[in-house]
Amino acid sequence: MNNSDLMTWSVFKAKLQEYPERILQFQYAEQKWVDASYHITEIKQAPIVSVDCGGVMNQWTEVVVQLWEPPKPEAERAMQVRKALSIVELVEKSLSLDPLATVKIEFGNSQFDTRQMYPAAFILNQDNLIVNLNPDFTQCKAIGRGKCC
Repeated sequence: MNNSDLMTWSVFKAKLQEYPERILQFQYAEQKWVDASYHITEIKQAPIVSVDCGGVMNQWTEVVVQLWEPPKPEAERAMQVRKALSIVELVEKSLSLDPLATVKIEFGNSQFDTRQMYPAAFILNQDNLIVNLNPDFTQCKAIGRGKCC
């Protein structure tokens, strides 16, 4: 996966808007799912400014959607896409989210260290809209310019 493969906020949000009646599920590893009773605790927008090891400044923006599993799963509660979109709408009343920002999903639990992951694919399965997540990765931006340290 490279930067051009990363999903933007506008693409992510548009996909959600296609399926408001579905249950929104996240798969963070092979056969590992965020518990259906998760909460979206916050949506962050992070402008990033960095200088790579070749001395070139880089800038981009990330929108990070943070998920939290309650200590005791709430069997009767599952996040419908419509509910997730209502949270997005509430956030966007206060914070104008960059449509071109890279989307990351932040999640962790007692068996999985908290990390940020990229939405890689949307899968329709019965009443669910499943978001498959890929781990974040490191890269050397200078290597393609022959300037890597």
